[in-house]
Amino acid sequence: MARTLELAQLPALGRGFSLLGSGGGGSTTMLELLLADPSLWPITIHDVRDLDPSLPCLGGAFVGSTMLLGERLVGDGPFDELIAAAERWVGEPAAAVCSLEGGGMNGLTPMVVAGERMVLDADLTGRAVPGLDQMSLLVDQVPGVIATCDTGAGGVMLVDARRPVDLETLIRSAIVQAGGVGGTVFAGFTVGDLVEHAVHGSTERALRLGEGYLATRSASLPELAAALHGRVLGQGRITAIEPDARDPHVNAVDVEGMHGEVHRIVTRSETLAFMTDGRLEASAPSIIVTLDAVSRDILEVTDLTMSRNVAVIELPAPGWWSADPRRLRHVMPSVYGLAGLDGLAGLGGLAGLVGPTGLDGAA
Repeated sequence: MARTLELAQLPALGRGFSLLGSGGGGSTTMLELLLADPSLWPITIHDVRDLDPSLPCLGGAFVGSTMLLGERLVGDGPFDELIAAAERWVGEPAAAVCSLEGGGMNGLTPMVVAGERMVLDADLTGRAVPGLDQMSLLVDQVPGVIATCDTGAGGVMLVDARRPVDLETLIRSAIVQAGGVGGTVFAGFTVGDLVEHAVHGSTERALRLGEGYLATRSASLPELAAALHGRVLGQGRITAIEPDARDPHVNAVDVEGMHGEVHRIVTRSETLAFMTDGRLEASAPSIIVTLDAVSRDILEVTDLTMSRNVAVIELPAPGWWSADPRRLRHVMPSVYGLAGLDGLAGLGGLAGLVGPTGLDGAA
């Protein structure tokens, strides 16, 4: 069923996609500013099952350091050249657009590139993830998918790779060449491909989450969690931030709990796991949301600083990932080299994340 979205719902959408970022995915502020033009609204969001499955589709996203977008303003039509190159390769224009990433700033990207295209309530992740090789079309090995990306100074690169890791590596290198952040577009797939090989309903979920968050952000933490259909994991003050000896992008953030317990938040570009007194309580692909305990602002992993009071809530993972064990292994913490944090399988292999005041049972 199609749904019409109004400009007044944009703040709720932004907060919802921020929640689905699980501490990553970048701030939605820039995309909200790009979408603030009343002439762009209303926007109709379509269910993939309601459309002709043969319709060609594309998806766009910003890749690289999303923090740079706060310093480098996005111009008009940031994906135009990338879309044109993709459509020349495919040989026909795309009639529909989906999101590549269903969390963070990229949840709003389809509305920016829509134009005359139909916007689909489908995406390739259902939450923020760091790697393009984690896109659902590539995880399920859908044939024919290509990608274009910025290379800087108006240049465009097109990648037609059989191995997802090659596409990730090449595009990541091009984005570095482009200055650290740029756009990418996936094409070569159809609306029908998304029926089985994509996450459905993330825009609808983001809207519900955002509305629930805005309505209850001043309420008690349990009430807020209930409005988000999540559960409270813990609350307290950050007392230590320890980088992983094996991966400088991984941090273990220790939180002194309200009743003397010790929490640990394990982060990379997103929040990957949460522990209490050495017990694993939640891990990716579950969505672990960290809030400022006072302001209730939604925090990214870069906002987790010493002495900050935080509250942590777990939201359910998108069901698409757990529907097949082969998919699940692409988004669990072990894919980042963090052993022992997958599900509730135990805590072995965490020595690199446990400092001299390590948690009971974790060393």
